[in-house]
Amino acid sequence: VQLVESGGGLVQPGGSLRLSCAASGSSYDLNLMAWHRQAPGKQRELVASITGGGSPYHAEAVKGRFTISKDSAKNTVYLQMNALKPEDTGVYYCEAQFGGGGTYMDYWGDGTQVTVSS
Repeated sequence: VQLVESGGGLVQPGGSLRLSCAASGSSYDLNLMAWHRQAPGKQRELVASITGGGSPYHAEAVKGRFTISKDSAKNTVYLQMNALKPEDTGVYYCEAQFGGGGTYMDYWGDGTQVTVSS
């Protein structure tokens, strides 16, 4: 299974970025996709997730600013990030969970750097 992330970069506070993650290589159903982030010196945290059925979840810290969405036909998840703050800086990792019937397999991307700074 391969996860290809794109869209990170340097942006000023208040700016926007859109992350993408395309998953390929599994014959199982895609159960869930998610974005996590890890800031320097901090633990990795869940930012947003979306189920195979399209139900989204956003962490409180990003609610109202970030929006997760997906293109099921492409097994691709997006994270639209608006009104970015310096505290949003970190490496953003894509997660894809495949499987069903009680058996699930999680895969991770290599991460993409997001830096919010003036």
